[in-house]
Amino acid sequence: MRADGHAPGPPDEQDAGELLRRCAQEVLDVAEGIRAVSARTGAALLDPRLTGSPDRRPRTALAARWALLRALTGGQGLGRPAVPLPKGPARLPGRPGLPAWVAVGALRLRVAAVLAGHPEFARDPGMRRLTDALATGRDPAAVRSLRSLFRDPGAQRALSGLIPLMAELTAVRRLLEEDARAGGGTGWALAPGPPDGPPSAGPVPLTEARDGGGADAEAVDLTGRERQTIATEGSFLGFLRNIRALSTDGRILVQNVRGPDGVVRYVVQAPGTSPGRPRDDGPRDFADAWHDLFAADSPHTRSIRLALADYGIPRGADLALIGHGEGGTALLNLARDPDFCRAYQVTHVITVGSPAAGRRTADPRTWVAAITDQHDMVPVPDGPDAGPHPNRYELRYPGPAGPYPLRHTVRDYIEHLRSVVPQAREIVDDALTPYRGPVVRTRAYRLRDRAHPPEGHPFLTLPTASVPTATGPVDVPVRYYDSSAAHLCYLVDADAAHGLLPAGTRTVPSRLGGRALAVLSLYEHRCSTIGPYTEVALTLPVADLWRPRPYDIAADLLRRADLRRTGRHVLSLAVSSEEARSVAREIWGQPATLSSAVADLMGHHIRFATMEIGLVVAGRLGPGVRCPEADWVLYGRRDESTVRTLVRAHGAPRLHAGARVRLRLDTAAAEPMAGQLRRLGIDAARPLLVLHNPRFTAHRSAGAVLPR
Repeated sequence: MRADGHAPGPPDEQDAGELLRRCAQEVLDVAEGIRAVSARTGAALLDPRLTGSPDRRPRTALAARWALLRALTGGQGLGRPAVPLPKGPARLPGRPGLPAWVAVGALRLRVAAVLAGHPEFARDPGMRRLTDALATGRDPAAVRSLRSLFRDPGAQRALSGLIPLMAELTAVRRLLEEDARAGGGTGWALAPGPPDGPPSAGPVPLTEARDGGGADAEAVDLTGRERQTIATEGSFLGFLRNIRALSTDGRILVQNVRGPDGVVRYVVQAPGTSPGRPRDDGPRDFADAWHDLFAADSPHTRSIRLALADYGIPRGADLALIGHGEGGTALLNLARDPDFCRAYQVTHVITVGSPAAGRRTADPRTWVAAITDQHDMVPVPDGPDAGPHPNRYELRYPGPAGPYPLRHTVRDYIEHLRSVVPQAREIVDDALTPYRGPVVRTRAYRLRDRAHPPEGHPFLTLPTASVPTATGPVDVPVRYYDSSAAHLCYLVDADAAHGLLPAGTRTVPSRLGGRALAVLSLYEHRCSTIGPYTEVALTLPVADLWRPRPYDIAADLLRRADLRRTGRHVLSLAVSSEEARSVAREIWGQPATLSSAVADLMGHHIRFATMEIGLVVAGRLGPGVRCPEADWVLYGRRDESTVRTLVRAHGAPRLHAGARVRLRLDTAAAEPMAGQLRRLGIDAARPLLVLHNPRFTAHRSAGAVLPR
């Protein structure tokens, strides 16, 4: 019976996602119970009172030990003990533990719950890798696949983004690792859970638990464009716009505001993570990400403390903390720290898109506001509700439906506070009245974790320069931290290829006999300095612009990329983000258009489908051989000049026969790419070769203008 006196509706009328989530939690509780039983049974098996009894009671003692051993390792048993045994690194024969099998079932249910409400999340790289592991045959195979996934350093970035699954992932990992810890340790220690959070926040590296990590904060200057956008008056939306301006590279903002009463107060503004962009201060794997949700001494919070100390906020000064996503979580954790609240008078903590349920501040006078969109999956409930409190304001509103992660961006929250829930903006602004005044000082800090090298080091540790574009400044070289690619190579008619190159130039296609080569390149960029996006490009290898020779591209491939005179001329390009389109057009001189796409290029079966162009590439790759790194020189056009861009890549490319890969064009496929494919005859041809790079890093230089 429900609270309103009516009986609950049938299961098909209930929220399927919520029902699956509750089932997943119950199954996970069962797995934890089995783990505890397995631990007690293993301890009883090696109890001195039992191990010393065979001499006194040989028949009953041996039978008891045999029964315990069979319960642990038999075909219908519990599996190996799940905790270190009293006798040290003892190992028992048998199959993987039953708790891990049950936990895998709980994880499957939780994945189904997330996808029931957000089917678009199935395209997330981390979710794809997780579902592939869970779909590996029967439960023992799934357990082995998950173990491999958790130990793969390349998978940690993708898994760290699965915030809605973080609790289940951490619990399953703990259960899978306990056999190894029982046999001598894996370098992980269980972190104590917060007093009002979950019982365990997951494993934390022992080195970090001992030495506190290498957090650091460096004062940095704002760019001219950023100084123009930073608010000069204190207001809720003004602070959120500041966060939006800094939400790309791990910086926070500290400001002095002179209130209506003339008192100077301080405001800290902390952005969250930007999906698909690198962060030097972020967690290194998903276990650290889960730990950082609850720890007041995470590298993120320690860096914020250092920034405040450098800024020179006097002891006892009034301080307001405003954050989005992960930044809001870190600020709320600081407000829960008694030492921090003794140093500063934390008057307000305001978060958007951050989990806040069940978290009390150290100072009960602190006013806490938590605003979240129901369609935002990041602020998942993380503990029991703290109950009503006069200094708490929580709003979970039904914003416009949309795919993740778009519903988590601070830009969307700003727009919703203006048009969907303006009353929430008014309530927060009223509470922030002491901070509604002119800004008298502003300083930005970049947060770093010096315990680890920068992401992508050393290949992507490069000097950069800022270049203005229509969508904002871009650092070049553009760096790609996690990408996949497939290059389909076709033999085409040389005259048809020449007819597609720019007229009035000396650009000619490189010939292989009487034929030319065309390359259709498919990319999935999961993390880059210009954000995540997909890319499909049609290119023609062209000869030296000044001294074209037959077969010169074959000889040029033996040279370093920066010494090559040949390259690939970009005929057409489609990307899925406006920022990538601006960079391609304005910096690289490439004719980019916008087109969303669904890409899966990491496995042996590749698939790439564009929505607007009407192009689908799918097929299974045949046997392949390892080949050298695929560095490229790309040519574009800007006005009457050629633009040369150097692309350096680091990965493990393989060359495959392309007979099993097919390209399909819809009858109404969009120009110009579709028309160019048809003129070259590619729409009905099989690729000669496919160069596949399932995971690589790369950087693309700024375009150099050539007078040709």
